[in-house]
Amino acid sequence: MTDETDPARNRASRWSVMLDRLATTGRLGVGEAAELLGVSEATIRRDFSELAKRQLVARNHGGVVATSVAYELPYRYRSSMADDDRTRVAEAAAALVEPGQVIGLNGGTTTTATARAITAREDLAADGEITIVTNALNIATEAVLRPHVQCVSLGGVARPESYEVTGPLATLVLQQLWIDVAIVGVNALSAREGATCRHEEEAAIIRTMIERAQQVICVATSEKLGMRTFASICPAERIDHLVTSVGADRTEVEALRAAGVQVHEV
Repeated sequence: MTDETDPARNRASRWSVMLDRLATTGRLGVGEAAELLGVSEATIRRDFSELAKRQLVARNHGGVVATSVAYELPYRYRSSMADDDRTRVAEAAAALVEPGQVIGLNGGTTTTATARAITAREDLAADGEITIVTNALNIATEAVLRPHVQCVSLGGVARPESYEVTGPLATLVLQQLWIDVAIVGVNALSAREGATCRHEEEAAIIRTMIERAQQVICVATSEKLGMRTFASICPAERIDHLVTSVGADRTEVEALRAAGVQVHEV
């Protein structure tokens, strides 16, 4: 069984284990990581190179050291890298981004993964600068390290649960900006109730981001479809693309398509 076919050894899972070890020890060697994960040293070197390219680690002789503030994030943000469904959704959503676009991103584990996938796209870096507008402190902190990314971080009151800023200050800044594509994470989505989340103050920021955007991409794994939570964000008809994982309820998927949403199941 290869690294690619063994779920316990796929890339996202390996990265999560490596980052967790680095959060504790501050340094990780090639041999140590290979033994820890049960893969070849060649595989570990490729992983280290990719993590360094994303500026999540720094290479040194024989291994890597921790450099990113990502290690200080709540565990759910770091562990989300090991979620295969979320990784596929993030990479598929990032593939919809075009060079030079202004991209809005709200907070959350799926949008965090999407932001990482966007900033890692070498073609976007080669074709010039992209702009990320976000109310998520953790996304802004990582994005600002990328030389080809202009990062606009919104002001406001920070929520420790989600690392998002909300309130009138964030809304005021958003109302002065135009966004090409808003990539939004939600707590629930259905054709009947539209996109919803658990907190009204977060819903208000996402609504404003959508209002300022030409195109809206919703990123949500399949278990969120057909559900409804407390605060309304927007009707399903306002969403141009839904990127979701396989296994979603077929009736709900068809209802969303009937509402005009392009559904990408990955």
